[in-house]
Amino acid sequence: MNISNLPFVTTDWASIEPTQHPGETGSATWRTAQFGDIRVRIVEYSAGYLADHWCSKGHVLFCLEGQLHTELADGRSFILKPGMSYQVADNAEPHRSSTQSGAKLFVVD
Repeated sequence: MNISNLPFVTTDWASIEPTQHPGETGSATWRTAQFGDIRVRIVEYSAGYLADHWCSKGHVLFCLEGQLHTELADGRSFILKPGMSYQVADNAEPHRSSTQSGAKLFVVD
């Protein structure tokens, strides 16, 4: 990631209008801020969420609340709990997320 031409700015996440994104089951609520090529989000997954696609986008993802289950296309799986993160490059390892109880994440991509 190359961060350039980005002045110091604060983000009041409560003032950003949420958007809804349905999964195969459940839904995700995104609050999104765009800074040039960098997208920053607070994502809240409902209980029972399962992504409706395999994602190949690179992310830096930090779990704020709940538990997130991430499955990789090669069969590996990981569980993130609050205070844990993962990092993955663009087009590196397709992944999809699910959660039984819900989760809240901070995502940079």
